Amino acid sequence: MTNKKQIHNRKYIETYRKNLRNNCTSAEAFLWKYLKKSQLRGRKFRRQHSIGNYITDFYCPKEKLIIELDGAIHNLPEIIEKDEIRTQYLEGLGFKVIRFENKMVFDHLGQVLKEIESHFKT
Repeated sequence: MTNKKQIHNRKYIETYRKNLRNNCTSAEAFLWKYLKKSQLRGRKFRRQHSIGNYITDFYCPKEKLIIELDGAIHNLPEIIEKDEIRTQYLEGLGFKVIRFENKMVFDHLGQVLKEIESHFKT
């Protein structure tokens, strides 16, 4: 039986997580300005949090909400398939996964934040 501690932030991918956090994309850095320090309706978000063997862009533990930001590479058929497998795995564990294109974060930040909020339970 797998418990929470075994699926969250597995030690063997810690170095990779830290590297991603220190070298985030411009879209991730931009959105993080609005998610960090519980700025969005008091919800705490984590960056580059791993669940199972996957590293999520942003994770809100209270809401079991995962936010993924996708660049152009995510339009390739093989990447689309990998993203679908990843989403099915994470949602199978009870998490909600929402995705935004990087461009959407820059061009329509208000909409992105409202969409995130719409997945809050209370």
